[in-house]
Amino acid sequence: MRDIAVATVILGLVPFIFVRPSVGILLWTWISMMSPHRLTYGWAFWFPFAQIVAICTLIALPFSRQRHRFPWGPIPVLLMILMIWMTVTTFYALNDPDTVFFHWSKAMKIHAMLLVTMIAIRGRRHIEQLIWVIVLSIGYFGVKGGVWTVLTGSRGIVWGPPRSYIEGNNELALALVMLIPLMYYLYHTSTRRWIRYLLVFSMVSCGFSILGSHSRGAFLAILSAGLFLAIKSRRKLLTGVIVVVSLVGMIAVMPGAWFDRMESIQNYEQDGSSQARLYAWQTMWNLARDRPIVGGGFDTAAPVIYQRYAPDPTGPVYSSHSIYFQALSEHGFPGLFLFLAFGIAAWRSARRLSVECAQSPGLEWVPTLMRMIQVSLLGFAVGGMFLGLLHYDLPYYLATIIVLVGATVREQQKAQAAVVLSTGAAAQRA
Repeated sequence: MRDIAVATVILGLVPFIFVRPSVGILLWTWISMMSPHRLTYGWAFWFPFAQIVAICTLIALPFSRQRHRFPWGPIPVLLMILMIWMTVTTFYALNDPDTVFFHWSKAMKIHAMLLVTMIAIRGRRHIEQLIWVIVLSIGYFGVKGGVWTVLTGSRGIVWGPPRSYIEGNNELALALVMLIPLMYYLYHTSTRRWIRYLLVFSMVSCGFSILGSHSRGAFLAILSAGLFLAIKSRRKLLTGVIVVVSLVGMIAVMPGAWFDRMESIQNYEQDGSSQARLYAWQTMWNLARDRPIVGGGFDTAAPVIYQRYAPDPTGPVYSSHSIYFQALSEHGFPGLFLFLAFGIAAWRSARRLSVECAQSPGLEWVPTLMRMIQVSLLGFAVGGMFLGLLHYDLPYYLATIIVLVGATVREQQKAQAAVVLSTGAAAQRA
C-alpha cells in the first residue's frame, strides 16, 4: 500500500509539470530531500521517480512562460566551476571507477537541477513554496525524532531518510540545525495562528531530535547557530533569552549518557570517535600533500587510499568526517578553495540583499530570510567540521534561494522603475 500511495502522488503530479515546470522543481526537491520512495518496502524503493521528474521538467521548461533569464552572479558561476572541477578530478580518481562514477553522477544531478531551479523559480510565493517543501521534507524526520526522544528519554537513535546523505543520526542532526532557521522565517511570515503554533512545535521537536542524536558536532553547531540567531534577530535580547531558556530546558531532560558524551569533547584524547576523526584527517592530509591539485577523486574512504596514505596502512577505513577535509582530499586544494569561495559568496550575497532591502517597501521579508539563511550556513560551517557532508543538497539549496531572492528583487526593482518612467512620461504629455 505504501508503494502505491507514493507512486500515485508522484506520478499523479507529473502531468502538471508540463503546465507549470515549477511543480517539477518542487517535486524534485521533495524526492531529493525526503526520499519518500525509500520509506517503502517494495518495488517503489528502487523506482527512478527522480529521473522521471527531472526529465519531464527539462522537457517542459523550454516551452513554458515560467522560464526566466539565468541569474548570472558569483554563486551560480562558482557552482558551475565547482562542477567542472569535480568532473576533472574524477578522471584522476584513485577509487574504483564504478564507485567514483556513481558519486560523480549523483553530485552532478543535484547541482544541475539547482541550475534549473534558478531558471524556473521567481517571486516570493514560489520561493516560499520551495522553502515549505524543504521544511516539510526534512522536518518530518525532525519532528518524529523529537517526539521519540522525549517519549523514550533519548534512549533510541533517530535515523534520517534511508540511503541518503543524512541517513545517519549525526548527519540528520546537522540538517535539522540548518532547518530550524527556515522554520523561524516561516513562523515570522505566516499569518495563520495554527501554522505558527505548528512551527513552534516543530522547532522544539527538532531541537530535541538534535540533542537526542548525541552528536557533539551538531551540539556545537546548534550552540553557534542559536547565538547567531539571537544576534541576527530584530529583538536580540528577547530572542537570546528564548534560545537560552529553550536549550537549557531541553538539555535538562537529557539522560546522563548524553552529558557523558558531551563531556568527551574536552577529553578527546581518550575518546575513540575523536581519535578516529584525527586518524581520518591525517590520512586526508597525506593524500592532499601527495596530490595537491586533483586530490583523490570522489569517495576517498576506500581501502586503496588508506593503505597508501593512512598513518597505519593496516588500520581501519573511515570517512573524511569533515566537509573541509573531504573537499581537500577529493578535489585537491583548488576544490577546497572553490568550496570555500562558494560559501563566502553565498554569505556576502545574503548580507548584501539584507542591507539593500531593509528599507524597501514590499521587500520586508527579504532581510529576515537572508539573516536566517546566514544562521543556517553558519550551523553548516561549524557542524560540517566534523561530518563529511560536502555533497549534501541543503546548503546548496540555501545558496540557490539567495540567488532566487536576488533575481526576484532585481526584477521587482526594474518593474517599479518602469512604472515610474511611464508615469513621468504620461505626466509630461498631459
